[in-house]
Amino acid sequence: MALFPAFAGTSEASSAGASRKDLDWLSNPSFCVGTLTSLSQQSEEVTACASEGSPLTRSPVRPELSDESDPTKTVTQTSRKKKKEKQRKRKHQHHRKKTKRRHEQSSSSGSGSDSDSGKDRSSRSFRDSQKDFEKASQGSNVATAAAAAAAAAAAAAAAAAGHCSIWLEDTQALTDVFRTDKKPDPANWEYKSLYRGDIARYKRKGDSCLGLNPKKQCVSWEGASATKKHSHKHLERYFTKKNVGLMRTEGIAVCSKSEPPSSEPVTFIPVTDSAPAATPVATWLNPLGIYDQSTTQWLQGQGPAEQESKQPDSQQDRENAVLKARVEEFNRKVRENPRDTQLWMAFVAFQDEVMRSPGLYALEEGEQEKHRKSLKLLLEKKLAVLERAIESNPSSVDLKLAKLQLCAEFWEPSVLAKEWQKLLFLHPNNTGLWQRYLSFCQSQFGTFSVSKLHSLYGKCLSTLSAVKDGSILSHPVLPGTEEAMFALFLQHCHFLRQAGHSEKVVSLFQAMVDFTFFKPDSVKELPTKVQVEFFEPFWDSGEPRVGEKGARGWRAWMHQQERGGWVLVNPDEDQEEPEEDDQEIKDKTLPRWQIWLAVERSRDQRHWRPWRPDKTKKQTEEDCEDPERQVLFDDIGQSLIRLSSPGLQFQLIEAFLQFLGVPSGFLPPASCLYLAMDESSIFDSELYDEKPLTYFNSSFSGISCVGYMEHLGCPRWTKGHSQEGEEFVRNVFHLVLPLFSGKQKSQLCLSWLRYEVAKVIWCLHSKKKRLKSQGKNCKKLAKNLLKEPENRNNFCLWKQYAHLEWLLGNIEDARKVFDTALSMAGSSELKDRELCELSLLYAQLEMELSPDLRGATTGRAVHVLTRLTESSPYGPYKGQVMATQVLKARKAYEHALQDCLGQTCASDPATAESLDCLGSLVKCFILFQYLTVGIDAAVQIYGQVFAKLKGSVLPEGPGSEHSVHSQSLSSVLEAVTLMHASLLKFHMNSSVYPLAPLRETLSEALKLYPGNQVLWRAYVQIQNKSHSANKTRRFFNVVTRSAKHLEPWLFAIEAEKLRKRLVDSVQRVGGREVHATIPETGLTHRIRALFENAIRSDKGSQCPLLWRMYLKFLVSLGNKERSKGVFYKALQSCPWAKVLYMDAMEYFPDELQEILDVMTEKELRVRLPLEELDLLLED
Repeated sequence: MALFPAFAGTSEASSAGASRKDLDWLSNPSFCVGTLTSLSQQSEEVTACASEGSPLTRSPVRPELSDESDPTKTVTQTSRKKKKEKQRKRKHQHHRKKTKRRHEQSSSSGSGSDSDSGKDRSSRSFRDSQKDFEKASQGSNVATAAAAAAAAAAAAAAAAAGHCSIWLEDTQALTDVFRTDKKPDPANWEYKSLYRGDIARYKRKGDSCLGLNPKKQCVSWEGASATKKHSHKHLERYFTKKNVGLMRTEGIAVCSKSEPPSSEPVTFIPVTDSAPAATPVATWLNPLGIYDQSTTQWLQGQGPAEQESKQPDSQQDRENAVLKARVEEFNRKVRENPRDTQLWMAFVAFQDEVMRSPGLYALEEGEQEKHRKSLKLLLEKKLAVLERAIESNPSSVDLKLAKLQLCAEFWEPSVLAKEWQKLLFLHPNNTGLWQRYLSFCQSQFGTFSVSKLHSLYGKCLSTLSAVKDGSILSHPVLPGTEEAMFALFLQHCHFLRQAGHSEKVVSLFQAMVDFTFFKPDSVKELPTKVQVEFFEPFWDSGEPRVGEKGARGWRAWMHQQERGGWVLVNPDEDQEEPEEDDQEIKDKTLPRWQIWLAVERSRDQRHWRPWRPDKTKKQTEEDCEDPERQVLFDDIGQSLIRLSSPGLQFQLIEAFLQFLGVPSGFLPPASCLYLAMDESSIFDSELYDEKPLTYFNSSFSGISCVGYMEHLGCPRWTKGHSQEGEEFVRNVFHLVLPLFSGKQKSQLCLSWLRYEVAKVIWCLHSKKKRLKSQGKNCKKLAKNLLKEPENRNNFCLWKQYAHLEWLLGNIEDARKVFDTALSMAGSSELKDRELCELSLLYAQLEMELSPDLRGATTGRAVHVLTRLTESSPYGPYKGQVMATQVLKARKAYEHALQDCLGQTCASDPATAESLDCLGSLVKCFILFQYLTVGIDAAVQIYGQVFAKLKGSVLPEGPGSEHSVHSQSLSSVLEAVTLMHASLLKFHMNSSVYPLAPLRETLSEALKLYPGNQVLWRAYVQIQNKSHSANKTRRFFNVVTRSAKHLEPWLFAIEAEKLRKRLVDSVQRVGGREVHATIPETGLTHRIRALFENAIRSDKGSQCPLLWRMYLKFLVSLGNKERSKGVFYKALQSCPWAKVLYMDAMEYFPDELQEILDVMTEKELRVRLPLEELDLLLED
């Protein structure tokens, strides 16, 4: 076949008789100019013949002249074609091979071989096409037949001219060149669409169709859309896994090159890399000298050197080198000093820093992120270090305790409990270990029950008592064992109180008071266990105990038993017993859960004392309606301990009074403070807002008393108990007051009077009908206490009595009391602390009476503080104080202050009297300067004292506990700070003054005293007035990270809740939703995050108050499911807190039965079973 089929005939004409193999490309007439005219004429004739049609397929037709001229030969070739078709059908499976072979033959014919087989194929193809034309022309019009004949004639003419073949695209006149297949295809009826092999491939551009109006018409295409789907990559936030890894990678440090300043102006500040690189040299590749070395090498087609390509980042390399050096240093130190437990603990803490390093131990790419986030790997590394440390120090309790805390992350509770028991068996004399073990068992919900933990406390105290007595010879007594035993005893009492077993708590204190103060002399030298055995007959004898009428103590009972027993005295028949209110349910129409809560709280308030049979009424133990109200000796016997220290004995009485609701000023030890905190009185600032200088601080510190089970947020007032409860408290005071003398007795009297004054304050705010009777009883008590000979010169009682008269509105009577007390003092000047405190209160009350600092009341205050410095006896106020007297008083205050500061800051530790005098003196001097000069002078005095004492106060830590002098200075500075903050608050209420001084004062003080609740209340209150919360949040963030107290977390949450309350009040006016201008959801998430961070610590997770606040906050948001989850999570950490269950009943009334079942299972005190409630409702 020729290069172009149209020139096949021309080639034969130009070289007749010659072989095609001998043709050279130069003799090919296709490239001759002479034949160009004849070829163009022939093509024009063919185009004219086929001017009306356009081919639709491209099937070549190659007619030959010899095939058409001989009809006989045509018939023969037709029969031959049928035979060929039959053979093709038989060999249909080898169709591809035959097609390949046919392509090979056509290519060989194209090379110049004009064989017979080629002619036969050409003639067959021509006859086939002619046959198709004949079939297609049947039934058509004449024009079509003429067009077909013209096409055939044109093909014959082309063949006669010497052409071998033409294409159908060249014959545009042909229209109906396809034959119609009338044989139906049944597959079209069976399937949804045509066979995919019969459909031409195409690509649809868009979903529209030509000829349609896109606004009114459309085509619904089945299958995928033809529009190109672009993969939209969503922007990743900063908290995704990939971006967190990028954020944690250390950046490359940059620094400015230190060059001498030049006189020429500089257009930019150059910033160079930390490692200075060589300046590039200008070359033909780098004519401007702006390419670095790596870019120049890339332009040259070179790569970096091998050592350069493997060189890591210099900064990361340096950091890894530093960490490796520290690891080697730790390893060297622990090898040289394997007995240093603090070094081992530091090595364990160092593992956190090592795991945060960028790939120090990464073995391959991508492994450092896995190591950084693998908590299990970190725990295993710490555990390995601790095991090495314990091998070198087998007797170290701290290391073993750290191991147990670490293993709590991945050990089962049962396995962990066994390890605790093994550790306690080896170290039964370690009080810190016992305290941690009890806290651990107390917070295990799965194994917790009240009886089990109660016996565990008894075992702990009895074991430590045996160690203290010397009964356990293998373990000596450690220092501080008695104080730690008293702390564990208080923790036991708070546990029983919070579980609802108030009767057992009161019985424990009754037994301890008798066991400590009324012990017979004959048993004092015996071991504790033997003393307890002797005490049991007295407890079971039925004789009156502490707080009961006629109680005389264990010693008197023992002496009387030796003489033949007690003489029965007939009770007074005139005394009527108080009748209990039989109708406990006031309103039966209320929901069931409300009735249960009301009755349960009522019984808690009335039945906190243990029930005992009254022999005068011939009662027996079977007459008790509730057997749980009876306390047997087996319930308290193991928990009795010996207290030999007078200080601890007095603290026992203070703690007992605090449990009864008397504001004795006693704070539980730090080990059990947050375990006992369960009510929200620490946030109450109503009294402080009214009178910041003279407000009454009950100092309960968020700890409830017996019989108090109110809902969260209920104001904590000292309401007093029922008639029997009040009589019980009076009997306790009458019994314990003769046991003490001096300051301790004065403190007990002051606590009793403060208790009555607190009830007067409650009547002033709530029950004004009872104010007259309560005030009369309180004044009667104060006069009776002052009539006693040892209390006649007690300025604390005089001060409290005068304050009582002032509160009742008797201003003139109160002034007479103050004047009488001050005239009794004589000429003690500024060296008497109680006298200074009395004068200070007198001046503060006069100031609050006239806040504008004008008039006679201010003159009275100046008169009181001025006469305090004079040596002459005190005289009543008669008029304005002279300027010379004010000047003399100021000089006296300055000299006294310098003397006290000099004694305090000297090398020798100052006495307690001088420290007490310093605090009172500074407060009087500050108030005097405020009244005579102004607020700036008072601030200056405070700044001077604060700067002087701050250096002497040790920061909080393990060393500060052993410095009594430092603790005394700290308490003095804390009291002065409280007074100064109250003065600034008072001044801001009465005049215009910026917040900055008060804010700075409170911030500096709270860094030193992060556990002071009064300072936190004042700080939160003033910061709530500010529109910007950033400073407050930053300050709370700093304090919560550094301090070990829980108060910063609690007040940080309270500050955010106050801000949220303010935002809600703005957004919701009249109950309607208003468009929010402040992002309220951010506050919600922030408060929730604060709660979650607070409960992660050990103190926070076991604080019932924190869980109650968290639960109430979530319930206020309306998310019931999340609130339930937090409730069950709280039970995992505080399963003993009954107030949590009662809060849950209030928030989830539908779960009443389920919650009561859990309380019964864990043996919490349930005073009203549901069966009894049903009976009461039926009646």
